[in-house]
Amino acid sequence: MKILLVFDFDNTIIDDNSDTWIVRCAPEKKLPIELKDSYKKGFWTEFMGRVFKYLGDEGVREDEMKRAVTSMPFTSGMVELLNFIRKNKDKFDCIIISDSNSIFIDWVLEATNFHDVFDKVFTNPAAFDGSGHLTVENYHAHSCHRCPKNLCKNVVLVEFVDKQLQQGVNYTRIVYIGDGGNDLCPVTFLKKNDVAMPRKGYTLQKTLSRMSQNLEPMEYCVVAWSSGVEVISHLQFLIKE
Repeated sequence: MKILLVFDFDNTIIDDNSDTWIVRCAPEKKLPIELKDSYKKGFWTEFMGRVFKYLGDEGVREDEMKRAVTSMPFTSGMVELLNFIRKNKDKFDCIIISDSNSIFIDWVLEATNFHDVFDKVFTNPAAFDGSGHLTVENYHAHSCHRCPKNLCKNVVLVEFVDKQLQQGVNYTRIVYIGDGGNDLCPVTFLKKNDVAMPRKGYTLQKTLSRMSQNLEPMEYCVVAWSSGVEVISHLQFLIKE
C-alpha cells in the first residue's frame, strides 16, 4: 500500500514559471506589446503557441531554449525532497500534473537526473517542428468550468487513480503538492486521510485559507510549506503512522 504524491511543476518543483522564464530568450528579453495583449483568460496554451512561434521567427533555437529552461532554480528544499522520495520509492508513487509542457519538464528532469523519481508526467504535449519552432498542444478536452480549456488536473488525477485501481493499486492516501489556482480543482477530489500541501504565500494556499475561514467543508488536511524540507517532515510523519 503506497502513498500517491502529486506534484505541480511551475513554482512548486521549480521556483519560477517556465513559460514566463522562456521570454528571456526573446530580443531584449521581452515580448512585443501586441503579442502580450493577445492572451485571453483560459487560453494560455494557445498564447504560448504564439510566443514559441515568435521566438522561432526571431531565430531562437532549441539549444538556446534548453539552456534557459535548465538554468531555472529549483524551489528551496526540493532537491532534498526528490532525493528523499527516491530513497523511499517503495512507499511512494509520484506523478506530475502540470500546465507547462512535455519538452520543458523533460529537459529539467533530464538535466537534474530526477526522471526516475516520477512514475508519470501529465502535461501539454510539445515538439519541435521541421522548421525548428516549438509547438504545444492542449493536454485534453474536458467539460470542467473551473479550469483552463487545455487541462483540468482533477480529471487527470481521477483517471490516473481509477486506472491504478483497475491494476490492483490502491493508495492509502494522496498528498497533493502545488501552488496555483489551477491546483484547487484536483484538491477538491481529496478525501479524508488525504493531504493538500499548498506553497505558502501562493494562490492555492490563500484560497484554501479563505475557504476554511468561511467554514467550507473540507475532508482533507491542509499543510502549507515554503521549503521541500517541510514536506519531507510531513511525509516522514505519514510513513511512520
